[in-house]
Amino acid sequence: MSRSALAIVLAAGDGTRMKSDKTKMLHEVAGRAIAAHVADTVGRSGVDETVLVVGRDGEKVAVACAAAGRTIRTFEQTERLGTAHAVLAAREAIAAGFDDLIVTYGDTPLVTADTLNRARAALADGSDVVVIGFEADDPAGYGRLLVRDGALTAIREDKDASDAERAVTLCNSGLMAINGRRALEFLDAIGNDNAKGEFYLTDVVEVALAKGGRASVVMADAEEVLGCNNRAELAELERIWQNRRRRELMLSGVTMIAPETVFLSHDTEIGPDTVIEPNVRFGPGVSIAAHVTIHAFSHIEGATVASGSQVGPFARLRPGAVLHDDAKVGNFCEVKNGDIGAGAKVNHLSYIGDASIGAKANIGAGTITCNYDGINKFKTTIGANAFIGSNSALVAPVAIGDGAYVGSGSVITADVPDNALAIGRGRQENREGRAERIRARSLAIKAAKQSQK
Repeated sequence: MSRSALAIVLAAGDGTRMKSDKTKMLHEVAGRAIAAHVADTVGRSGVDETVLVVGRDGEKVAVACAAAGRTIRTFEQTERLGTAHAVLAAREAIAAGFDDLIVTYGDTPLVTADTLNRARAALADGSDVVVIGFEADDPAGYGRLLVRDGALTAIREDKDASDAERAVTLCNSGLMAINGRRALEFLDAIGNDNAKGEFYLTDVVEVALAKGGRASVVMADAEEVLGCNNRAELAELERIWQNRRRRELMLSGVTMIAPETVFLSHDTEIGPDTVIEPNVRFGPGVSIAAHVTIHAFSHIEGATVASGSQVGPFARLRPGAVLHDDAKVGNFCEVKNGDIGAGAKVNHLSYIGDASIGAKANIGAGTITCNYDGINKFKTTIGANAFIGSNSALVAPVAIGDGAYVGSGSVITADVPDNALAIGRGRQENREGRAERIRARSLAIKAAKQSQK
């Protein structure tokens, strides 16, 4: 779209009904602050600039939105005098003279770029105010959009509506687009002659019409424009977001055996022909290639998994975990900041931390890389085709060479050369008849205790 556009994200609400020490704008859906979802969406819609109107926790909200990769200017609403007053907190940005002004709310994280762009298209077609509306099964409590001959004539608040107007099911989402060249003219004309003495953005429709402008409605799905006022509504937003993203991935070629049990993060990437078994959770920063199998009850965060790899069941990949082609991390294994080479196997009950494992190496059950001395962390390097026997402890910093063997039950504290065998355990001794003497002594102790009862 060739028209210039400014997006204003209103994020100054306290959100007292969240019953939280932080503003509702910082509460998360899919691992990202809800306001950051909105900032990301308006950025992807092609606007030239995004500004944020903040109140409580303003600096933190700005940081969260900036983390979404968007350059954002911040304006503070120091007084709570209504939504139009909040928009005018960004007067400096509006005065720059954009073609389009988009007004969104930081607590509506499900709105799509497509809907915002359709509102902008309506401005390009001649409207001066475009309100994003939705059809409600139960419109009670919502402002109604009053339309005559295809044109929007007014927004009527539920408490001010007549019986006939309350029967209208076309409702106001609060999101709108305004002719940027006339935005200040309209906004400055909004008064506060109402019970609360506040300046309501909804009045912009009648103001624009009074000044010879045109108003129209662009429709959105009701779920898309849901806001958030409490924890129950936050959970509903999470449910809708997860369902939407699961469907997108499945339509792109990902198999989910029980999709309702798979939880994704806002940036989860999964390639086609990957299979996700039930009860898998993805934290932020995960990239899964094609042809991967994620077995049940696995938790993955900050990890990269290459084609043909297998994870789980009951595996945990923590930040910095990298699995190369055809690698395997099996049941009850944890990898943190570990590079697992192509075709390497960490099959059972192992911890791999701050380590590099070469191609086709085999890590036996119960192997631990001892990477932390209580103050500092150290690296373990395991070469290609190495074999680490079960129940071994590799005390970092240590390097195991290519093709080397480590005997089961070893504690390895020194480097092992290529193709060497390392055994780091006490020598076994067999003492004939000693077991009988131990049993007899134990039975005598038990009998003595019983006789004292």
